[in-house]
Amino acid sequence: MKRIVLLLIVVIICSCQGNKKHEEGNSQMQKVMAIHDEVMPKMGTLGKLVSQLKDKVDTTATGKQYQQAMKDLQKSNSAMMDWMKGFGDRFDSDEILNGKELTPEKQAWLDEEEVKVKALKEQINTSIANAEKLLAEPEK
Repeated sequence: MKRIVLLLIVVIICSCQGNKKHEEGNSQMQKVMAIHDEVMPKMGTLGKLVSQLKDKVDTTATGKQYQQAMKDLQKSNSAMMDWMKGFGDRFDSDEILNGKELTPEKQAWLDEEEVKVKALKEQINTSIANAEKLLAEPEK
């Protein structure tokens, strides 16, 4: 149920992107959302890779590598869901989509969220790259 609510939030945010006011320059909120929009489509890749790895997990050393890669992908997926929930709890749609001015407290939060989403992007990209590399290696 929690994932459905989070997915709904993402769909609403993405579908409303077209309604965003076009301001000159690139605001910090737009940069944060651009990073989100860049990595969100990779959630499907995470799921596919988990499925591919799941069949290869066993008690061998290589099987344990597959298991660790699978856990890293699942952790990345959970991190994305947690970030979106936390971000949605901190900012309203006018702030996210329409450039509504932020209070000093919310500006500090946005600074934190920018750091978090950049780390999230790195986590997702790394977990995907590691899994794809492991799956591309010939089985021993």
